[in-house]
Amino acid sequence: MGKIKAKNVSGLKPKKKCCRKKTRCIKCPVVIMRMKKLEDAGVSGKDLKKGLEKARAS
Repeated sequence: MGKIKAKNVSGLKPKKKCCRKKTRCIKCPVVIMRMKKLEDAGVSGKDLKKGLEKARAS
């Protein structure tokens, strides 16, 4: 899959079921939902990248 930019994560199609590992994958439904919330709030740039790291860490 390679590297995906934080701004493109919310447009991905989520997996059917979450794996719930300690570091969630990019296509996890939870990560995509959280990134959509951040974009709707108007977050962009470095803050969006930090939000992706936080969403995957949970």
